[in-house]
Amino acid sequence: MNYKIIALLMVCIVAVASAGCMSLSAGSSSSAQDTVQNYGSGVRSVSEAKVSWAGSSAASAPVPSSASSTIVIENGVNTKIIKTASVTVEVKDVTGAVETLKTIAGQKDGYISSTSIQKNFNDRLSGYVVLRIPQAEFENTLDGIKAIGTVKSASTQGEDVTEEYVDLQAQKTSYQNQLAQYNAIMKQSTKVEDIIKVQEQIDRVQTELNRLEGRLKYLNSRVDLSTISVSLQEPEPVGGDTGHNFVSTINEGIAGFFGMIDALIVLFFTLIPLIILGAIGYGIYRWKKGNKPAPVPAELTEKK
Repeated sequence: MNYKIIALLMVCIVAVASAGCMSLSAGSSSSAQDTVQNYGSGVRSVSEAKVSWAGSSAASAPVPSSASSTIVIENGVNTKIIKTASVTVEVKDVTGAVETLKTIAGQKDGYISSTSIQKNFNDRLSGYVVLRIPQAEFENTLDGIKAIGTVKSASTQGEDVTEEYVDLQAQKTSYQNQLAQYNAIMKQSTKVEDIIKVQEQIDRVQTELNRLEGRLKYLNSRVDLSTISVSLQEPEPVGGDTGHNFVSTINEGIAGFFGMIDALIVLFFTLIPLIILGAIGYGIYRWKKGNKPAPVPAELTEKK
């Protein structure tokens, strides 16, 4: 009798277990259908839908927030500082100084970003050079630049972009997770309408991801390679910036003479309307005066 009771209990347990497995399998297949339906209804965030793979009931991980403070701890992001400097140096030979700066940049594993040389008044040269130098060589390079002549002015700046860098990395991680989830949903989609909607989201996320990666590359370039702007100028000649030059004085006098003539011509044409109006008024006055009868002499008046 006891054996029959035990056997009956075993049959009941097996039946309950089979029913549970069937309900679990049905729930797994309906989850994928609900996911596609959700995206077909306009759901934009991957975290609003769970992805189920065939033969697995694992749900997708939630999308991390871009403002999460754990990114700094997990990724160990170092401080990101963009260093720049501006130096004005007086040198005897501007052309030679430019070549010296090119040599300094090459020795520091950097390069010259741009150069310009121009001739000012009295044949005095000036130049402008921009150097990109590895941040580790920033101070040494600055000392070498100051040594090529007499420093007239110098300034350095440091811009901390750590917060922006960490935020961009967090956003990048978020978009990467979204992209992986959208791709998983795309594999499950069978309807053309659902495929189109999911593809639109994939394109949107990929565009944002490309933008973030571009910004990160730009920040890395600015941080890794510091920028030093150098203004070069030759010494002032004896007697001042321009010195004394009789030819220049004569030229300035001639220029002043022609300038006065130009001013008189402008004044004449400006006053032409007033001259015309004055001439018309004077003509009318003369005309009226000519038409008046001549006054009778006083002698003729007395005789009458």
